[in-house]
Parts: sequence; structure tokens; C-alpha cells
Amino acid sequence: MSEIEALAAALRGGDTTAQSLARRSLARIAECNSDVGAFAVVDADRALSAARRADHELSDGIDRGPLHGIPMGVKDLIDVEGLPATRGSAHFADHQAAMDAECVRRLRTAGAVIIGTTVTHEFGYGPTGDRSWHGPARNPHEPGRMAGGSSGGSAAAVAAGMVPAALGTDTGGSARIPAALCGIAGYKPAFGRVPTEGVFPLSPSLDHVGVLGATARDCRLVIEALAPQHSGRHCAGGTVARVGWLTEAPDAPVTSAIADLTRGALAEHDVTQVPCDALTGMREAFSAIQNSEAFATHADRVHARPDLFDAEVLDRLRSASQTPGWCLVRALHTRAAARERVNSLFEHVDLLASPTVGITAPPIGDREVTVNGASHAVRSTLLALTSPWNLIGFPALSVPVGHVGRLPVGVQLICPPDREELLFSVADDLFPPGAVA
Repeated sequence: MSEIEALAAALRGGDTTAQSLARRSLARIAECNSDVGAFAVVDADRALSAARRADHELSDGIDRGPLHGIPMGVKDLIDVEGLPATRGSAHFADHQAAMDAECVRRLRTAGAVIIGTTVTHEFGYGPTGDRSWHGPARNPHEPGRMAGGSSGGSAAAVAAGMVPAALGTDTGGSARIPAALCGIAGYKPAFGRVPTEGVFPLSPSLDHVGVLGATARDCRLVIEALAPQHSGRHCAGGTVARVGWLTEAPDAPVTSAIADLTRGALAEHDVTQVPCDALTGMREAFSAIQNSEAFATHADRVHARPDLFDAEVLDRLRSASQTPGWCLVRALHTRAAARERVNSLFEHVDLLASPTVGITAPPIGDREVTVNGASHAVRSTLLALTSPWNLIGFPALSVPVGHVGRLPVGVQLICPPDREELLFSVADDLFPPGAVA
């Protein structure tokens, strides 16, 4: 049973109330948010009011489903009516959201209780999660290390037990990277599956709304509330799936310890090696598209008030502005070809798999990492295995499979857009709730 399912059962069994769950969440935030840096804004009064309403509805026989009365966090790139919407930047220090993003409205319709907004890397432009107007999101397993990004606050909030699930965004891995580093599940649905209205853009053709939860099943429950037209298509337990394991590539370094742990997690299943050349050109195309679209989003701010940016984010944007137009045109052609090439892989396997991230959480502020004796940039290493799936818009799920030392490690499962129910069923079979401490 997942965490949301357990809480929902306790609510309906009379063992707790939505108000008790909200108070417990608020107490946990008060206890450890100063150490973890997960929440940017806590909306205690409105959360308790929403929880009271959820309790009254249940007592009146109105049950909105599995999320009814469940506390949730929302990333600070996603508008929550009446709350500060800073996007992690001094540019928006005084900005307040006028209305809920569509994904937040759907959560409320499903009965979820919004506790507040979670810390994001400035404008979502970084996988490290340690460059924000609110300060860095910290890893609950070791607060001197990164939670990952850009949805690091959402991941830290779930991993620290502040909320059982939270919304994030995912442009190149921003939900799955922090999920892997923090030891929880993170899901990026198919492109366009969850509406992005009311979500501040980074790279619109790559942006996805993502979900972070204690388990894959928790992520699935949230996604079904966000995209109800695709719900109800569960596979039976014990699903047999053909898994294609993506072999290592020189530009996607993986430590030997993580390679052994993640590959070993699938050792008892039907796994076929899939050559890494299936991803040829995808990372370069992703970078060209993201650079072009990110600078287009921020060009006016870069020219008018560069002083309000975090210095590292500003450097990235200025570098992005140098992307030639021909690189973007070539990248768009590469994306179309890559989608066809990856689709052909799924004629032979049902799912693809790889480590989510090739390293464990680096110390906050580190920008170089040594992997198997060679030095690599932290940012590109974090993004290497996740960003290809944003390029082609395929669903991807990170699930925790264990630890290297004290730090968590995740496996990533990828499927075509029409096999998302199989993805979750296999995740439940391979990595059931409670299987990883």
C-alpha cells in the first residue's frame, strides 16, 4: 500500500481526519524546513480551511477520490492563487499569483489540500537545485548535499515526510533527478498529458508538469487526478514486460557502484541490452532547443535587469543566447528522427531502463564530479540520462532502488505515450512500496 493509499484508508476508516493530516504536515515543516529548505511559502490558514472542508464533505458522503484530504506541495513555478509566485527569482520577489494553474485547480477538484509552494532552482533553469532566491533545496539524507533540481524543494518535502506528494516540473529531468537523489519516485508524463497553463515556462516544447511521491503508486494516483481522461487503465499485478537496458555511453557517465546496483535491481527479469547509440544526437538537440527557448523566455529580463538574476543562471542564459539558428533547425530535425528511432526500439521491448542519474547527490555548490577516475561537469552528468525523454516527450519514471553509502539511487523506466499504465504496473511489481528503505 502506498503512502497516499494508507492515509486515504485511515481517513475513511475514521482513524484520522484531513485536519489532523494537515496539522501533522505543518508540524513537520516547522520542525525541519529550516534545515532542508523544501518550502518557499507555507499557507497554513488556507490549508487548514481546505482540510476542514474535506472533513465536512466526507461526513456528508462526498468523496472526491484518493487525494481527498491529502496534503500536497506545489513547485514555485506553478501558480497557486493568492500565494507569492517568485519562480525562485528576485525578478518576481513581489509577484502574487492571480489564479490557480490548471493542474492546481485539478488537484483541488480531487480534494487535495495545498500546503504551500516548494523551492525551485531559479526559473527552473538548473538540475542542481541550489540556486534560488529562497536558498538551496537540501537533501534530507545529508543536508550538505543537493536535493537536485529544479524541483528540489518538492523532492525534499516528500523525502523529509512533510507531504506525501508534490507537483514539480520537468524540462530535462527536473522531477526525476531530485527524486533519484532524494530516494523517492518522480514521474514525467507524456508531453501535453498534463496542461501547463499557469506554469511559468522554461522551454515550452520540452516543459512537462511532473509529480513527486513517496512511491510510484503515489505518483500514479496524482497523475490520474491531473489527467482523468487517461485513468482507469491499470494492468494486473505480475505483469510480464520485456525490458531494454540502455548500455552506458561516454557522455553519460555512471559510477560503477550505481551501475551495479541499478542493473542488479532488474537481474531477475527479462532484460535485453540496448546499445546507447539509440540516443545519438539527442542530448545535443535537447541543449540547442532548451537554450534557444530559455533565452527567448528571458531575453527582456537579461537586457533590462541582469543584476536580479543569480550569477550562474545569468551566465547560462547569456551562453544560451549564442546558440546559432542553424543549430536549432538541425535539432528540430534530430528530434523527429530520434522519435522514430526510439519508437522502433519498442517493437522489441516494452520498456527501456537505465540509472536515473549516474552519480549520488553532490555537495551543494560543487560543479565538477569525478566518475570512474574522470572529471565531469555536475550539470551535464545529472541531465545525461533524463533529458533525451523530454526531447521526444516520452513518459519516464524514476523509482528508488537502494543506496550507495548513505545516499539514494534511482532506476528510470521509459515507455511510449500509450503504455503509461504498463510503466506503473511494472514499477509496482519490480519496486513495490516499502521495498526500499
